[in-house]
Amino acid sequence: MLNVSTQELAPVSVDVEQAEAALVEHYPRLVRIAYLVLPPSLGRNRRVLTAHSVVQRSLPRGRTGTMVAGPMPVGRGAAAPGYVYVRGQVLRQTLEAGLPLWRWAWPGRARFPPLLPQVWGLRLFPRSGGADELALDQRLSALSGPARAAYVLRGLERLPDGDVLEVLAEAGVADPGAALLDAEGAAPEGAGTTALLDSPEFDPCSLQARPTDLMRRRQHAKAALAAVAALLVCGTLLGLPGEGWSPDGAAAPPYARNPAAEAALDPGRLHRVAPAAWQSSARTDFSVWPARGTLTGDSALLRRALAVWARPGSLVQVSATPGTPPGPPMGAPQLLFAGAVDRSHVVLFHDGLRIVRYAEPGDGTTGGAALDFARVDGADAPSSGAVVVGRGQGNVRYLTAPWVTRVSASDLLDPAAPPRALRRDAQGVTDPLASPATRDGDCRSWNALELTDADASRLVADLGELAPARLTWGPPSAPTDVPGAAKEARAAWARTACLLPSMSAHGVRTVNSWEYARQDLPERNGTAAWLCTRAETWRGTGSRTLAQFQAPSSREPADAPAAIAAGSLGSAACGPRDPRVLAGALWKSRAGQWYLLAAGSEQFTSLIASGGVRGSARGNLLAVRASQGAQAELGGRLADGTRLGALR
Repeated sequence: MLNVSTQELAPVSVDVEQAEAALVEHYPRLVRIAYLVLPPSLGRNRRVLTAHSVVQRSLPRGRTGTMVAGPMPVGRGAAAPGYVYVRGQVLRQTLEAGLPLWRWAWPGRARFPPLLPQVWGLRLFPRSGGADELALDQRLSALSGPARAAYVLRGLERLPDGDVLEVLAEAGVADPGAALLDAEGAAPEGAGTTALLDSPEFDPCSLQARPTDLMRRRQHAKAALAAVAALLVCGTLLGLPGEGWSPDGAAAPPYARNPAAEAALDPGRLHRVAPAAWQSSARTDFSVWPARGTLTGDSALLRRALAVWARPGSLVQVSATPGTPPGPPMGAPQLLFAGAVDRSHVVLFHDGLRIVRYAEPGDGTTGGAALDFARVDGADAPSSGAVVVGRGQGNVRYLTAPWVTRVSASDLLDPAAPPRALRRDAQGVTDPLASPATRDGDCRSWNALELTDADASRLVADLGELAPARLTWGPPSAPTDVPGAAKEARAAWARTACLLPSMSAHGVRTVNSWEYARQDLPERNGTAAWLCTRAETWRGTGSRTLAQFQAPSSREPADAPAAIAAGSLGSAACGPRDPRVLAGALWKSRAGQWYLLAAGSEQFTSLIASGGVRGSARGNLLAVRASQGAQAELGGRLADGTRLGALR
């Protein structure tokens, strides 16, 4: 249960979903904090990699909630508790990274070079600044690790001294007061210092690259080649046949000729659907998409794509959505597209289970090939309206289904704005559209694709995968597409859209949101809405459920996002199998009084709170006076007497 206030947040229990959402949203700022606090003696290349590594290792280890106490940063919205937790973990690890290995204690992971991320053959460092940035870096290098942390918390995070002491104590600093005094004596923290700390000199997300020692690399490469040759000779000797079966039994050698495998690699045997087949087919999905693109007759390109699919080399970037097998085709696949997209040559295949995208540089240079897999089995007309054909420079291009008659773009955060027409070429490829899936920083807009066919208009959103997720509205038993829903659907999605990054890269097929309760707030503070948002996956498991609290607000949706009251991974709650949901939150009125608010779906006939806050109410709504930071357990009863707990 999350403590929610339209003015500030109380200490709360943070789960891994909340921490992940805060990490993704504020990743550049967290990495900057880690880079500034790490000791300069590590060198800029290792500081960059270590900063990224400690931030990526800052999520809670378990699924249960982790208590977070301390000052909540202004303007973080619903991500504030998660941000405070992740920031504390980042500070703890970066301070540990500055300790010597010979201390009488088992060295933590942060004191060793990072395993991930790792870059071979290049040295990475931020852009060089001016004389002021150099002077600031020298002053920071003269400070101890805790003093650098205090300096960054005051100058970059703009925390008052009392909050700085509290954050340092939570991070394990033995003497926070001394660290603060050292930081204060280094230089006055003002607007100028804040601007310097925000400069590109200290931005480990905007990097320059230079080669490493080339002569040493050449010597290492020769040694590695000799070692590989020795291993191959030893492996061949050990694999000579002896008595009994080999480890692979009666299987043929890896490079034996196999008719089915050869057919899958032959461009001449690709399955090509006629352009008008979808009009008379009993099915309306990817299986009736025609082969489109200006390079469908390029046998050399198709042969390379099929060969890389079957045997991707070490230089090929391979990605797959969760639950999607990245193996070779079982037979000749269906060709969906082959053509030039921006500066790449792209080929799209469909094998009945997966969409496979192959991309290579369009200028004929070798290297840089990419292979992406996305599971799409069980697709229907609404979920097969478009597929991502290209990404680049923060934009995305879609290949639309042949039955789509009109394509437009809608900003989910601006529900009153009409959709903008999006042009398509003769092959069905759209113009580039700014993608929120590749954007860092604040959520100020969220572009969704509106697809119109003869039956309906549908909204889909890019969540960083080949198949965009369909957005719907309404109770789980009868969801409808957002364009055809009532006006309140757009208004609710406007405050929900910024929560979508927490559902990205999980193989999401649909995201449905619905208002399960409305509650009149105490002291005549208006009416709040309780929403449940559920993401279903293509694989059927791993669904994500979020309960939202939307307090009344006159601000723009981007400045008043919904607050996450509860979350669950893999639960049936809020779905077609179990449409019931119960969630609660701490809320503070405009007069300063704290309340425990709770709301259940219409199946609940009574609610009860126990623990730090006690109270009960008939019906599916509860409002009880509480104190800041109070913890309570929520439960409710259904009409048949069954008792259910809150979503978690």
